[in-house]
Amino acid sequence: MDFAVIPERLALVNVDLQNCFVDGPIAPANALDVVARVNRLAAACRAAGVLVVHTSHVFRPDGSNAGVLRDTAPEVITGRILDKGGPLAALHRGLHVDPRDVLLEKPRFGAFHGTDLELILRGRGIETLIVSGIATNVCCDTTAREAMVRDFRVFFVSDGTAAAAIGGASSEELQRATLATLGSLFAQIVTVDEMIAKIERAAAARAG
Repeated sequence: MDFAVIPERLALVNVDLQNCFVDGPIAPANALDVVARVNRLAAACRAAGVLVVHTSHVFRPDGSNAGVLRDTAPEVITGRILDKGGPLAALHRGLHVDPRDVLLEKPRFGAFHGTDLELILRGRGIETLIVSGIATNVCCDTTAREAMVRDFRVFFVSDGTAAAAIGGASSEELQRATLATLGSLFAQIVTVDEMIAKIERAAAARAG
């Protein structure tokens, strides 16, 4: 697959670059590198008129919207790691957020469930998404799949995402497996440099 890039119909959905996922207890080793790359990608997006969305995975402090996650991820809920307004749930200080960007809070792994993201995108005529952030195999993967089944085309950024080791699988193994699955069925896999080049070529063609 090789999706077309039309800046005004494209959005970057940057998933959960929050303190707990960047330099907290469940952060991948290369998380700060991901933040730096995402900042470069987001700057290129803004320069071309591409919408930038930053998501945050948060819960109400009383846990009333945690649902079944109380059972599947009890340490997150009981540890209050992602309580709205808490220090670990805040976007990381190294992430560049522009006043033009959209900030989106989400109560589940994917960015579409329980949010108005689709309404925001459809209202702007957006048809294609770039997915970046942490973690590759959890919230980024879920967001990409949710987008595809809603008939959005998806670019998934291989070096603008990262995974932490889980259940005996290394971060490298999880990254490779997730990219292989997504690239086969759900998304076009690109690097940050490849995506920036696509955006800049499209913007130059439009200007010309």
